[in-house]
Amino acid sequence: REVDVRSLFRRENRLGLFVVLPFALFVGVFLVYPTLVVLYKAVTPDGSFGTSALVRAVSGTYRTGFLNSLALSGWSALIGGIVGILLALTIKSLERPRWLHPTLDSWSAVASQLGGVGLAFAFIATIGAQGILTKVFMNFGISLSDYGVSTTGFWGLVVVYLYFQIPLMFLVMMPAVNGLKDSWREAAAIMGASPARYWRTVGIPILSPSALGGILLLFVNSFTAYATAYVLNASGALVPLQIRFLLQGNVITGEEDLGNAIVAWVILLLLSALLLITFLQRRTLKWTSS
Repeated sequence: REVDVRSLFRRENRLGLFVVLPFALFVGVFLVYPTLVVLYKAVTPDGSFGTSALVRAVSGTYRTGFLNSLALSGWSALIGGIVGILLALTIKSLERPRWLHPTLDSWSAVASQLGGVGLAFAFIATIGAQGILTKVFMNFGISLSDYGVSTTGFWGLVVVYLYFQIPLMFLVMMPAVNGLKDSWREAAAIMGASPARYWRTVGIPILSPSALGGILLLFVNSFTAYATAYVLNASGALVPLQIRFLLQGNVITGEEDLGNAIVAWVILLLLSALLLITFLQRRTLKWTSS
């Protein structure tokens, strides 16, 4: 029996729309609409169009919050990215023990999702003022606080964030690292290229898009982290904590839309980072699929 191909495609399109429309409706109601409302309120602080709220959102103490969040996210993303890349390259070069690779994959999948109150409590119980390691070192006459080890300080937060940043970078980099074909290294060696030149001309250019995209992903991941920073230092000058403070109504008269303005800046910042991540991921796919 002859089959009408055009009608078949039309039926498939209708089925696809039937599946996609509920998801599109969900995204529109719970993501797109609230985002548009926040952006609209940010540029209409007094009911009329203006940028006064946006300017105040990056001035004074709020500017300090952005700088602190950028520094915290930048350092945790950079350190976590470098360690994650080195860890992925090391695991690829190790053939034994065979259980190491799947075990590390499983641990990374769990650790990269660990955060919030649970992660904060784990570090407080370990290196906090009454933590296990703190007590152990005190028995030897060593005070961790004298060396700057504290869960409430800047570098203390960086160390806490690294717990989920490094596993996430490892998961991001493993597909790209596994995409490095052994035949490329062998061809380079046959042509007389040293290992250093192989990495300079082949390995690093191929891994660079994935590595940069992964570091940007870590930056976004840490910039939006809220619960962990709140538990460790509720009074810290970080953007997520400032947004919470403002949206709870802790503002003076005339500053009601300041929280929306800060959220608008965060949306623009994260959207720019996500677009750049998408571009870098396409570059990675182009290299590794060839």
